[in-house]
Amino acid sequence: MATILPPKLVCIETILHVPEILSLPNKRWHSAFVTIYCSRTLLSFFKDSLSQKKNITEISCCPSSTIVDLTPSNSFKIVKEKNVGSLHSLPEMKNAGVSCSPSFIIINLKRLTQLVEEKNAELSHCPSSTIVDLKPDKRFKIDQTSLIQLVKDKNVERLRKIGGVDGVASSLEATVEFGIQGDAEDIALRHEAFGSNTYKRPPTKSFFHFVVEAFKDLTIFILLGCATLSLAFGIKEHGIKEGWYDGGSIFVAILLVIAVSSISNFRQNRQFEKLSKVSNNIQVDVVRAGRRQHISVFEIVVGDVVCLKIGDQVPADGLFFDGHSLQVDESSMTGESDHVEVNCSQPFLVSGTKVADGYARMLVTSVGMNTTWGEMMSSISRDTNEETPLQARLNKLTSSIGKAGLLVAFLVLVVLLVRYFTGNTEDDNGNKEFNGSKTKVDDIVNAVVGIVAAAVTIVVVAIPEGLPLAVTLTLAYSMKRMMVDQAMVRKLSACETMGSATTICTDKTGTLTLNQMKVTNFWLGKETFAAGSYSSIAPYVLELVQEGVALNTTGSVYKPNSGSEIEFSGSPTEKAILSWAVLDLNMEMEQLMQSCMILFVEAFNSQKKRSGVLMRRKVDNTIHVHWKGAAEMILKMCSSYYDASGIVKDLDDAEKMKFEQIIQGMAASSLRCIAFAHKQVSEEDQENKKLKEDGLTLLGLVGLKDPCRPGVKKAVEDCQYAGVNIKMITGDNVFTAKAIATECGILRPGQDMVSGAVVEGVEFRNYTPEERLEKVDEICVMARSSPFDKLLMVECLKQKGHVVAVTGDGTNDAPALKEADIGLSMGIQGTEVAKESSDIVILDDNFASVATVLKWGRCVYNNIQKFIQFQLTVNVAALVINFVAAVSTGKVPLTAVQLLWVNLIMDTLGALALATEQPTKELMDKPPVGRTEPLITNIMWRNLLAQASYQIVILLTLQFKGESIFGVTKKVNETLIFNTFVLCQVFNEFNARKLEKKNVFKGIHKNRLFLGIIVITIVLQVIMVEFLKKFADTERLNWVQWGACIGIAALSWPIGWIVKWIPVPQKPFLN
Repeated sequence: MATILPPKLVCIETILHVPEILSLPNKRWHSAFVTIYCSRTLLSFFKDSLSQKKNITEISCCPSSTIVDLTPSNSFKIVKEKNVGSLHSLPEMKNAGVSCSPSFIIINLKRLTQLVEEKNAELSHCPSSTIVDLKPDKRFKIDQTSLIQLVKDKNVERLRKIGGVDGVASSLEATVEFGIQGDAEDIALRHEAFGSNTYKRPPTKSFFHFVVEAFKDLTIFILLGCATLSLAFGIKEHGIKEGWYDGGSIFVAILLVIAVSSISNFRQNRQFEKLSKVSNNIQVDVVRAGRRQHISVFEIVVGDVVCLKIGDQVPADGLFFDGHSLQVDESSMTGESDHVEVNCSQPFLVSGTKVADGYARMLVTSVGMNTTWGEMMSSISRDTNEETPLQARLNKLTSSIGKAGLLVAFLVLVVLLVRYFTGNTEDDNGNKEFNGSKTKVDDIVNAVVGIVAAAVTIVVVAIPEGLPLAVTLTLAYSMKRMMVDQAMVRKLSACETMGSATTICTDKTGTLTLNQMKVTNFWLGKETFAAGSYSSIAPYVLELVQEGVALNTTGSVYKPNSGSEIEFSGSPTEKAILSWAVLDLNMEMEQLMQSCMILFVEAFNSQKKRSGVLMRRKVDNTIHVHWKGAAEMILKMCSSYYDASGIVKDLDDAEKMKFEQIIQGMAASSLRCIAFAHKQVSEEDQENKKLKEDGLTLLGLVGLKDPCRPGVKKAVEDCQYAGVNIKMITGDNVFTAKAIATECGILRPGQDMVSGAVVEGVEFRNYTPEERLEKVDEICVMARSSPFDKLLMVECLKQKGHVVAVTGDGTNDAPALKEADIGLSMGIQGTEVAKESSDIVILDDNFASVATVLKWGRCVYNNIQKFIQFQLTVNVAALVINFVAAVSTGKVPLTAVQLLWVNLIMDTLGALALATEQPTKELMDKPPVGRTEPLITNIMWRNLLAQASYQIVILLTLQFKGESIFGVTKKVNETLIFNTFVLCQVFNEFNARKLEKKNVFKGIHKNRLFLGIIVITIVLQVIMVEFLKKFADTERLNWVQWGACIGIAALSWPIGWIVKWIPVPQKPFLN
């Protein structure tokens, strides 16, 4: 063997010594050259050798074998190995044998050299054998596949073999306290090794998809049928040169409709996708470089330590590091509704599941497409074809109008055929068109074709294509604008339903208030202490308070080494208490955490409104319970209290009354009152893992000020003025609730004295169903309420016919958010569970944004009503004119192309103009619409019928007397009719801007889109009349004729103004 490669040995050894002075690109070229050269050498050698030794797996190497490994930087790393144990890193390949001589070199190439199966490999060492390993150096001691399988299989035994969670963490270079390094290089390496936390999405729908969808529309099919008939009859009647105009024009108009509809739907789909990206971008808490920080879920990497709390969605697959009472809802993955307990013995956490109780820190082991959730999400696309209730009502309306059109068309067809065959129709020269058997067959066919075409034209005009488009446009536009106004719409129907809302049930904290808590009062015993005067308190009592704050919290404190400000994280309440303890009481969080061992935790939830911790002090091995929570709840659990000098005093009923008055005093000043209590317990109490809930000693009370949001009082007044009731539902005590409600304007001064305006949750819960229904309208504030009470109130209000909007942020609010007509979740404080149950996410948690959403909801509804009025005026006028003219003269004044022009172009542009009107203050002057209000109100019927009647009278006058009035030919008269009809719609578009107000021009300068569309419509009409004579079947008009058309059309403004003085009854005409 030694003689196989002697001439090449010197050459190879020369290649392998990379000069240090080479630049990085040159080193890369050098590496590439080594790879190619050595590969070819080996291939030529193994060609014969491998075929002869199929069943032998033996490599002999000498003790001084050298492994040369090409690391990712493409420089060489020489490692001396006695037993060459690292050879197992070579890919396995059965039946490959190599016997190494002194001058033999092995190159480990990822694909090329699958040489040795590690189980059977024997390496006999030769003095100068060299192994070149071209695989990148692995920084992490565990591979991606092992991590994925570990969580998927939930294999505790395999995890134990690796060294448990700590073993996995150390393999991933992470620790529970420090997390990962988290710098750019570290993140990049983890992305490269384990992937990023993003999912593959199904391919987005192309523009062509929407074109195909548009062709499936029944309206389009009818129009295509009309166009085909018109084309066939036209060619039959006038020959191909002249006869294709009508049919061809209809085809062009259809293509225009399809283009507009497809572009609109395509854009809406793109908007939904953007929305989907925003709504999926959850913020999570991670520990990096010892610091807790907020990052996007998409930025999570393998090795990250994630902090989980109630209501969070588990952002990736991982392992439970530490925490307490962690219960996970896996129903989204398994369908099982029972909560699963996760702890050190069962530490597996699956992405997409929700935290139902407790809190924890988890180690991320798989991200993105390597998780079960990732695989599932990649196959799901967001449904953007949701039909809103308003769209359903409009489709019904469109269908009804279409049927009416078909009936009119059928009547016209029958009347015209009867008139023709009874000899009642005459040609242009005054001769009878039908003379029995004397009439040629060709003439009869041509006449019948013309009659059918007239009937088809009426069907064309009867179908209001613009209605669905108007809804799509107005919803898409309002969604986009609401995003700017801090409201993210998750469900389209919520846009319009919000306009009908009659009651809003709102939270207090963070919605009506700023959620910027600050400790302003501290009571110890019956004394209050200002900041800076804590030195007079007994040190032992202060230590107990610090212990209660540091150990019984879900927040954390980060002290930077640089001397910059201390960072506090957690909920606003936790941050306020931690900040007070660290800055005012000089609490050392780290020392306290290390001096004690937590044995058991009862996490805070909105039902019990408290949290507790059982801990053992390391210094004296004693066991203590610490409780923290709503002051009156904790007070009930206490039988004694500490005074400032550290003396324990009895807490009898009389003393309790005094403390209750202190709590009420703080609450009346709009303070949230939190109490701390403590008790030392025995070993026996510790064993049953149940925290003592009685016989506690009260440590102290803190009052937290959470100021009202600026502008919230104005927003509440606006809603109340608009006829919407505001009810505040809060977990705080009744005195704090009353104080905040009065400050926000929900309660008027003195109204709290009125029976039933303010209730507690337990009181409302204990009413009989009849009492609840009777009293629910009177309630303005519900204090100390549980999520169940909120749900109960929503159900009662809906039973009484209210349209209810509810705000919520907690996991337990999910049932109420789902039950309400409009669920509004909070973007900052809201949990992922709450957001998923809601229809709209209020991004800034501000009640003023809720009022804005109400305004937008009304605007959507109002815009659609404006467009319906405008659209129906066009349809009614065109139908009546064509029907009357057809029956009386046997001819229709408006051709198919002209009607399509009016119907499609006017409607499309009209929809765009009227659907994009912005909300005005006037919208909040009216009472809410409610559930049963008809879509077309009496006011709309009044406006619509007045304008349609005027247009019918004018156009029929022109039809019968126009030629003599203006002294023009029949062709010019038909053009005058068409031009006047279109201009009437242009002027009527202004009338449609305001359904009730007489000044239709108010705020028009703000809507540039509306003005632009009016200009475009007029320009296109001029082109149609003056330049597209063949296409539109028109004649050119002179200045006088244009002036007459504009003058007649402009009269619709004063008519609209006069009509609005006519009162109409409230009860709908078509009830």
